[in-house]
Amino acid sequence: MTKDERFVILASSLGTVFEWYDFYLYGSLAGIIGAQFFSDYPPATRDIFALLAFAAGFLVRPFGAIVFGRVGDIVGRKYTFLVTILIMGLSTFIVGLLPSAKTIGLAAPIILISLRLLQGLALGGEYGGAATYVAEHAPNGRRGYYTSFIQTTATLGLFLSLLVILFTRSITGEKDFADWGWRIPFLVSVLLLGISVWIRLRLNESPVFQRMKDEGKSSKAPLTEAFANWGNAKIVLLALLGGTMGQGVVWYTGQFYALFFLQSILKVDGYTANLLIAWSLLFGTGFFVVFGALSDRIGRKPIILAGCAIAALTFIPIFKMISSNANPALEKAIESAKVEVVADPAGCGDLFNPVGTRVFTAPCDTARAFLAQSSVKYSTTYGAAGSGVKVVVNGKDVPYANAKDGNAAITAAVAAAGYPKAGDAGIVKMSHPFDIFRPQVAAVIGLLFILVIFVTMVYGPIAAMLVELFPTKIRYTSMSLPYHIGNGWFGGLLPATAFAIVASTGDIYAGLWYPIIFAAITAVVGLIFLPETKNVDISKT
Repeated sequence: MTKDERFVILASSLGTVFEWYDFYLYGSLAGIIGAQFFSDYPPATRDIFALLAFAAGFLVRPFGAIVFGRVGDIVGRKYTFLVTILIMGLSTFIVGLLPSAKTIGLAAPIILISLRLLQGLALGGEYGGAATYVAEHAPNGRRGYYTSFIQTTATLGLFLSLLVILFTRSITGEKDFADWGWRIPFLVSVLLLGISVWIRLRLNESPVFQRMKDEGKSSKAPLTEAFANWGNAKIVLLALLGGTMGQGVVWYTGQFYALFFLQSILKVDGYTANLLIAWSLLFGTGFFVVFGALSDRIGRKPIILAGCAIAALTFIPIFKMISSNANPALEKAIESAKVEVVADPAGCGDLFNPVGTRVFTAPCDTARAFLAQSSVKYSTTYGAAGSGVKVVVNGKDVPYANAKDGNAAITAAVAAAGYPKAGDAGIVKMSHPFDIFRPQVAAVIGLLFILVIFVTMVYGPIAAMLVELFPTKIRYTSMSLPYHIGNGWFGGLLPATAFAIVASTGDIYAGLWYPIIFAAITAVVGLIFLPETKNVDISKT
């Protein structure tokens, strides 16, 4: 690798790390941000609005891919991802300065959501530009290796956001962090922005794009050529269904749903859960480069599809092992305690609530929702018409008239059946960042590391594959859309949807069927229809 090539990778990767840092900073602090900007609402509602604002950034990413992809294919790669990094960086910095709802009222959440939408749009244009730029500098036969450094950036951005938050929390203390310290990670991002912009200003345009533009072969209407032409649109669809859809759900399961599962279902405290994920990312991140380089030898397709297939086959047993190590009392209770909700079927509705906006009032629904939130595995048995609601725990009836009186009775009954409370002594807990050598902690990190390996398998080679699927003049536009639909929609909405499945079924592992099904579909579609691309010479397209 030449000095110039190293600089191209460094400049592209640093900027993309910064953008992912900005993007995930909000998600890591969603609870605190909800209290600051949605304080006029009850706690449950403000958390919902905070998560919806987080989801908004995922939903607009494909639109950012279309807007900035078009600009990148007409104007150039370099200038487009200079614009995206400026939008992302300034939006993040402004969040750190934004007054709370107590100070400026309704304007605060409106501005916050607008900034979040701008972040999503910018990220929609950033990834495609960085991946395309690096790939168009890479020599044939080493494109998987070169672009794999871009693939590390999302994980490094998440890792950086977790480290900055943990460091700031430890310096300020929890109370001050919740009051004002949470702003510090947003404000310090302006330093990263300055460094990233300075580095990117020193870059030249991609040689492949510049040569095409000098020859007058660039596209005048990249959107039309990319999506109105069935020959190219078909490849876009195959890239989504046979590549990025499965890659997205495997990625978000291994990093984000795993974190959610530890905290919300296994009741691991937030400090420990973040450290466990951070260590697994630290051990696993180098494998993005390993699998990217390996794809130059054996192909992109076998590695990506193997990662999807193995993940689909092993997610449930791995998450069960995480449960048995992180919260052994919960796993034991799930296996030994039998919990049933018995009610008139006419009084039981559907609990599927992925965006968290539904409010349940019927006793059958509130009882089941409470059990799901308490990580209790339950089944629903229909009683006689007109009968009341009761929760049966190991054969003992617990009458349930309403949430106010019934939830306390349920808590006592399931505790007697062996279900642990949050803070139980048996739940994994780290006393400091380097407390990783105790068997329980090491076992959980090891299992999370396996999930990260799946992530590196599917994500390490994906940039090279997407770049190689499309011709130069519409590459930025074409590759960005399937990537951001697969990751922004199928992946980004996974945690909320998976937990909604858990709540509606009463099985803490049922949410894993979401990534299992989509990963399996990708493995099959990709195997049958997706072409191998590793030997494509992108300078000739």
